[in-house]
Amino acid sequence: MAKLDVQKTVGESLGNLGEYLRDQRRQAQLSLRQLAEKSDVSNPYLSQIERGVRRPSAEVLQQIAKALRISAESLYVRAGILDVDESGARMVEDAIALDPRLTERQRSVLLDVYRSFVGEDEAAAAAIGEELAEVITEAQEDA
Repeated sequence: MAKLDVQKTVGESLGNLGEYLRDQRRQAQLSLRQLAEKSDVSNPYLSQIERGVRRPSAEVLQQIAKALRISAESLYVRAGILDVDESGARMVEDAIALDPRLTERQRSVLLDVYRSFVGEDEAAAAAIGEELAEVITEAQEDA
């Protein structure tokens, strides 16, 4: 009986992945055939993924994500390859690190603030919050 539950869960996650991919493809205004060409994944295989029949590899998901211009991590989470907590934290930290509008000091402080809030260390969060306020004041004075 446990086997049936596991199979049902895997089937549900594949279905959710397929629905998500279909939604993303439609938002990008691409046909299945166009996405197949852009991602270099066969049309029948993409169709099977969207219908929840096939479980794609991380490499195939990366190709699809690149073609759709979405985060590969979001597809990994939907496919059950990556844990939500792991992915979410990494995406936030990457976004901070890659924002060209931030100075190095601002990046460092934002990362510290984010990590302190996620870690739920209230004393560290308060100290970092004060430092963040200083950085914001400096940025406003520079602008």
